[in-house]
Amino acid sequence: MNYDEIKKLIDYMGTAQIDELEIEFPEGMKIGMKKNTNKNTEVSTTQIQAQPVIPNIQVNTENNVVKESKTCEEEYKIIKSPMVGTFYASSSPEAKPFVKVGDIVKKGQVVCIVEAMKLMNEIESEFDGEVAEICVKNEDVVEYGMPLFKLK
Repeated sequence: MNYDEIKKLIDYMGTAQIDELEIEFPEGMKIGMKKNTNKNTEVSTTQIQAQPVIPNIQVNTENNVVKESKTCEEEYKIIKSPMVGTFYASSSPEAKPFVKVGDIVKKGQVVCIVEAMKLMNEIESEFDGEVAEICVKNEDVVEYGMPLFKLK
């Protein structure tokens, strides 16, 4: 969800006859809005499953002032699972992992395998960067859009 879509939600919330709204998206983003008695609408967004934090946005509906404050000092590039399946860090149980924390990866480099319906799908990095965190364990079941790796 981008800034313009969030802004539209805020505008709608200001005119709607509801006092509170909470939305959770499949990608793990969660948005909650609650009207205050002084006609301010406050929106906070959080990330679930170790995704990067989206900035908090506060809107004063009386004079349409938008304030944005960053809540995360360092942002990461996230490699997400493109499908539901089983995560494998290496090509076989006795092989070394494709990547480990601290490794430098290039765009297009294979970083893991996700098995889906008996097919082994090589997952390639969408970014250049250094592996900061591996978000899942070997042989964990992963869902579509679930973070697999954080890159600096």
